[in-house]
Amino acid sequence: MRERTAPARPLDLPGHSAPAAGFEVPLEMLAACHGRVQAQCATLRRLAAHLARQGVDQQAQDAAAALMRYFDTSAVHHHADEEVDLFPALLESMAGSDAVCLRQLTASLAAEHRELEQRWRDLRRRLEQVTRADATTLPDDEVHDFIDLYERHIAREEAELLPMAGRLLSDAELDRIGQAMRARRGAFEPSGRSDASTA
Repeated sequence: MRERTAPARPLDLPGHSAPAAGFEVPLEMLAACHGRVQAQCATLRRLAAHLARQGVDQQAQDAAAALMRYFDTSAVHHHADEEVDLFPALLESMAGSDAVCLRQLTASLAAEHRELEQRWRDLRRRLEQVTRADATTLPDDEVHDFIDLYERHIAREEAELLPMAGRLLSDAELDRIGQAMRARRGAFEPSGRSDASTA
């Protein structure tokens, strides 16, 4: 983890530190998105510390605005990638066999998405206040709970969901998922680094 206490160090803007993966490898793209979410969470943690030390300044306002942009768009796309495309494809791959465990996993992960989205809405209101300099701190418990839930959620998806998808889904199904992910982002041409970085 990078040093959080150096006062001269600028707040990193989110969404640019995880390696890019293209739509042609959707499982890798989902994993890379997890890295970007973790970068967002690190920025959020640094922002809370920055506000406590220095109050609201332009740097804090910019970081709050960038966090809102990321979680309002890319994180929403990521949850949809999983719930609209990946989860149903996995369940379909189990047709005719006992998919109870897989149904429980996808239902549980979708419920975590709803909880993350609710926590984000609460936190977003606070960040919006920071962008207007109407608030000078972020509640430590809200920041910690949001980050902790995302970290546990990502760990579970990477340990259970993505390896299972890699084993169960055909190349054709993965191609279909990749195309749906591309369309969700309005990126209809072959992906490059800029397309993938919006995950």
